[in-house]
Amino acid sequence: MKTRIREILKTTGKLPVDVATLGDEADLYNAGLTSFGTVELMMALEDAFEVEFPDNMMNRRNFASIAAIEAAIRTIQSEHV
Repeated sequence: MKTRIREILKTTGKLPVDVATLGDEADLYNAGLTSFGTVELMMALEDAFEVEFPDNMMNRRNFASIAAIEAAIRTIQSEHV
């Protein structure tokens, strides 16, 4: 899942750094992720993983790192099983 998240982040996050150089726990906002980039990332993640981020999960914490994004998606998927 993290590989797919990295691919999506690379194409939609518009980070000024190479996503491959970021660790799973690296702070994406410190790496240059903007609010607009977060929205585009969220929409691409929803399409790729066939999930919908509920309002209560659309926060900075859930998009702060690749690991946080993975955890958020897994939480959403587990709630819709």
